[in-house]
Amino acid sequence: MSDALDDTNDAGLRSWVASAQDPLADFPIQNLPLGRFRRQGSDEPWRGGVAIGDQVLDLRLAHELCPWSPEASRVMEPLARGDLNGFIALGAAARRTLRAALSNALREGSDDEPWLQSCLVPQAQAAMALPCEVGDYTDFYTGIHHATTVGKLFRPDQPLLPNYEWVPIGYHGRSSSLQVSGQAFHRPRGQYKTEAAAPVFGPCQRLDYELELGAIVGPGNALGEPIPMVRAEEHLAGLVLLNDWSARDVQAWEYQPLGPFLGKSFATTLSPWIVTMEALQPFRRPFERAADRPQPLPHLDGEGNRAQGAIDIVLEVWLQTPAMRERGDAAVRLMQSNFRDAYWTLAQLVAHHSSNGCNLRPGDLLGSGTQSGPLPEQGGSLLELTQGGKLPITLPNGETRRFLQDGDSVALRAFCERDGQRRIGFGACVAEVLAARS
Repeated sequence: MSDALDDTNDAGLRSWVASAQDPLADFPIQNLPLGRFRRQGSDEPWRGGVAIGDQVLDLRLAHELCPWSPEASRVMEPLARGDLNGFIALGAAARRTLRAALSNALREGSDDEPWLQSCLVPQAQAAMALPCEVGDYTDFYTGIHHATTVGKLFRPDQPLLPNYEWVPIGYHGRSSSLQVSGQAFHRPRGQYKTEAAAPVFGPCQRLDYELELGAIVGPGNALGEPIPMVRAEEHLAGLVLLNDWSARDVQAWEYQPLGPFLGKSFATTLSPWIVTMEALQPFRRPFERAADRPQPLPHLDGEGNRAQGAIDIVLEVWLQTPAMRERGDAAVRLMQSNFRDAYWTLAQLVAHHSSNGCNLRPGDLLGSGTQSGPLPEQGGSLLELTQGGKLPITLPNGETRRFLQDGDSVALRAFCERDGQRRIGFGACVAEVLAARS
């Protein structure tokens, strides 16, 4: 980790892309997240893009038309052909080179504006893909407030198991069912227990969302070579939003003794833009573990992690029901929390994941686990907000929810803001629940 901020994070920077000047825009020139897109209705190959205001800069066209430096042209080449994995494998130096080149080209007064105007595509006309190919997906459990609240529902006498405060808990998820924001998925069917003696098989009755962040691995490590804490974040490209949908009834029946399986693998939704570690640098915070709690073991500790291992990211969940949609009502916000409350940092996830010699690869996804806050109204799932489904929440239009119903649309949102810095956001991570297949 570095304390130094380069010119690309300067809050005073302005872009010649007018929509990037909106103070509430997720994608000002200080952000410049990476993704893959093509024009809606087109069957052209996916290509790399950068979000700026309400536009996407087409990096294939930009690479062809704009006179970049040899170094910038070299690192942009994999993005131009849509190979995000190839680009993030190049590491932080390549990201910084690209970021500086794009920042210079997109800022007010740039000589590159005439070249790049024709390379902009309105985001409303862009179809997005997953930001990279995900080979392996590991979901962690870093939200201590979520872990404690859920633990109390099932183990009132011991909400946190003894290992929680010593080791980042995680499980391997199913990468094949990862989908990009905008998806609609069918309510899963599964086996679960009722009051009857035998379990039943049918549509999930307790469908839930989980508010998470996902860390995208950049350069990997060789099998058998652990990544030390001091270099852990060098192996991360950036962050996305992640909705780890949960069939609570299926999961409760199947998860012991081996953990989540079909209750999780039916769908996981990601936002389409990778917000880079460089864009997040101004929002770092000290990572502090209370003195009366177990301190990290040496392989999970380090001066840099203590100094700025946490990141100040505001996280939100928004819900729109079919009745709201039919009347033209906007989605309502259900909660708000912050990633700085996570019990384990991103560096600790990388260091622990590789501590046994496990080899991480470019594009691997590390989920943060549900990010809840310390207050009851900050639960990152309906399971928490409704106390296990016992107390339904009431929406402004009078509707109630214990768990998700068919037609409900859930949107995750996130942003970073700090005095003296430009606000940046993640865009939306949205999906709609369809009825179960017959």
